[in-house]
Amino acid sequence: MSDAGATLRIDPHVHSEGSYDGREPVELILEHAADIELDGVVITDHDTIEESRRAAALAPEYGLVGIPGVEVSTRAGHLLAIGVDERPPRGRPLAETVDTVRALGGAAVVPHPFQRSRHGVRKGHLTECDGIEVYNSMLFTGYRNRRAHAFARKRRYPKVGASDAHLIPYVGRAYTEVRLPDVEPDTLRAYDHWR
Repeated sequence: MSDAGATLRIDPHVHSEGSYDGREPVELILEHAADIELDGVVITDHDTIEESRRAAALAPEYGLVGIPGVEVSTRAGHLLAIGVDERPPRGRPLAETVDTVRALGGAAVVPHPFQRSRHGVRKGHLTECDGIEVYNSMLFTGYRNRRAHAFARKRRYPKVGASDAHLIPYVGRAYTEVRLPDVEPDTLRAYDHWR
C-alpha cells in the first residue's frame, strides 16, 4: 500500500453563535480547532448557513481547510449537509433533501440517528444517504452510538464521528479522518475551500 496522499482530521458537526443553540464565534472555534491540530471543522448551525460560509472563508487564515455546511431540519429529522454553499429548504422530506444536498455538490450525513429527543431520523424513515454519524460525543451513554454503528455497518453506510459541539471545550472531542489518496499533504493549505 502506498503512503501517498493525505489524511484530514475533520470535526464535521459543530455549532456556532449563528445557531439558536450555539454560543461561540467562528473565529474562536477555528482558533481552537487549529490549537488541537484538527485540519478543519464544519460549522453546521441549525437551518442557517451564513456563519458556516464565513468560517469556511476564514479557515485558511488558521491553517485549516474550509468546508461549509448546515444542519437541516427535514420532515423526518435532522440532516447534515456538508460541503454546500447554500441551505437546502427546511421541512422537506428526507429523501428530497438528500437529493438537494447532492445536487448542491455536498454530502448528506444523518446525525444522531434514532434519537427522537434530538430530532434524529428514525430507523423506519432512514433512506439513502452518504453517511451515518456513528459517534456523537454529546451522548451521555454509548447505547445510541453503538446502535447507530451497528445500523451503518449492517447497511454499509460510511461511518462518521463528530463532536456536535455547542461550546468550545467540546470541539474536536470526536472527528472523522478523511483519506485523500490523490492529494499531497503540502497542497492542502493552498485551498481556501474543499471543492
